[in-house]
Amino acid sequence: MTREVASGRPVNAKASAALKAAALRLIRENGYDKVTIAAIAKEAGVARQTLYNRWNTKAELVLEAVFEETHNYAADPMLETAGDCRALLENFLIKVFQHLNVDGDILRALIAAAQQDRAFQDAFLADFVQPRERMMTALLHHAQEHGELSPNRDPEVISAMVHGAFWYRLLNRKPLDADYARAIVSEILDCRAPVR
Repeated sequence: MTREVASGRPVNAKASAALKAAALRLIRENGYDKVTIAAIAKEAGVARQTLYNRWNTKAELVLEAVFEETHNYAADPMLETAGDCRALLENFLIKVFQHLNVDGDILRALIAAAQQDRAFQDAFLADFVQPRERMMTALLHHAQEHGELSPNRDPEVISAMVHGAFWYRLLNRKPLDADYARAIVSEILDCRAPVR
């Protein structure tokens, strides 16, 4: 997603953090389409070229900022110390939904941007979607290893279905809340293989 500076000079970490914070703050207040690169640089108190030294486009900057923000809500679960798998799955989804409720408008804008730019679409998939899918898949494997998910179920397929369910709700501005998280987990864990 990010690129190296041609001169090999490292990008100032403080300036990068300021740019990401400014981008989120402005876009949350004004909407993605109304915020320009110039406005973000001005808000961050840095030169526009500093932004372009790290990101090619506004979408790339915002994607990195949003992905980092996800860790304030739903970081990679510590499976080795995890207890009840149902509670772990529910808590993870609840936290994911809390973030989607905060930055849903930004994510909808990024999804739209990805449809117009194949390179950004690839970055969005690799840098945002797939890491979250891997976390969910790992949780499902953990549930399977602990006997809470049938060995006949495919964790990767289930993970894709879970993401499809909440992306659909996000795109259609339908509620994403704790009740929906619990409903998804019930559909996953309470499903039993048919008796033969």
